[in-house]
Amino acid sequence: MKRADAVRNRSLLIDAAAAEFAEHGMDVSITRIAQRAGIGKGTVFRHFDTKEQLLAEIFSDRLEELVMTGLRLSLSADPEAALAAFMRAGVELQARDRSFCQAATALSPSEASVRASRERLAEVADILVTRAQRTGTVRDDVTGVDIVLLQTAASQAVLSIADGSPELWDRYLGVILDGLRPAAARALPVGAPTLPQFTGAPTGGAEPEPAGARPAGAPQAAIG
Repeated sequence: MKRADAVRNRSLLIDAAAAEFAEHGMDVSITRIAQRAGIGKGTVFRHFDTKEQLLAEIFSDRLEELVMTGLRLSLSADPEAALAAFMRAGVELQARDRSFCQAATALSPSEASVRASRERLAEVADILVTRAQRTGTVRDDVTGVDIVLLQTAASQAVLSIADGSPELWDRYLGVILDGLRPAAARALPVGAPTLPQFTGAPTGGAEPEPAGARPAGAPQAAIG
């Protein structure tokens, strides 16, 4: 196969698989994906050894889209609004893609591209939350990993009834955003998850601090 044809087929495959996974979840068959792409089933396996590898590629792409959104928002003059917009973008992504949350739990931590994208997502979320904390609009004990997981919380809250109320997640995102404000904050009963816990990266030796965690009374980093 000529290189140009291979590149074109890979693009068709990625687009078709992304659409099928988003519409039907990760149980969709390779045959169906190949038919939508207009290529043979064998062509799929020339690019990806397994369906899981194909799903990992698409999941990483989705995470990178959100990373780029976060980086753009990190330049905003209103850190609180930027954080809220980032969270909304993440929930909207999950609401329109049935496979997103499935992939987050089903893909192996050994998928290096997924792990790297999750790390970048947590880092950009930490930049956004730290900027908002510096303005006093977000409680000090929230981390970037918390923010990413709370995006999933809002989308999952309405998963069983989303077909009847596709925008209902926005109600629960509003509750979460209110909970991030420091006015009525109380000490949280459990510490934040660590970055290796979030990404599935192997750990060795001492347990690292959660992403964005700061000792009590320590100054916040000047980010953004």
